[in-house]
Amino acid sequence: MPFVPEVDQLAQIMSHATAPAFLLGAVAGFISILIARMETIVGRIRSLNEIADDDAARAQLKSDIPRLKRRAKLLNSAIRLALGSGICTSLLLVVAFVSAFFRLRHEYGVGLLFVVAVVLLGTSLFRFTQEVRIGLSEADHYR
Repeated sequence: MPFVPEVDQLAQIMSHATAPAFLLGAVAGFISILIARMETIVGRIRSLNEIADDDAARAQLKSDIPRLKRRAKLLNSAIRLALGSGICTSLLLVVAFVSAFFRLRHEYGVGLLFVVAVVLLGTSLFRFTQEVRIGLSEADHYR
């Protein structure tokens, strides 16, 4: 069959797919962490919204809602960017294997997708850093 690549070519593609496969696993773990933090923040916002306005002892806690919403927006942005990184990495793997089957050069396209995936992941990490900084300043706020 003319479309079936040689064993050596498949082995080379498999060795090239190792780094993106690890990146994909790291992105999945990172997204899991981001979602867990998002759930905690959304739960905190819900509990603060349930405080009655006439509850003088706890009403001042509601002043934290805008800060929590800012954190949620940063986490949402980080999740979207990390998902974009995961999609680029998955596409990278597909392009690499499809290129092998059609005996096409794939290095430049795959390299570009890898750079895009890493930039998206780096930007997601930056957003996460911003959220962590706000979270730490919140801890200082209640002292």
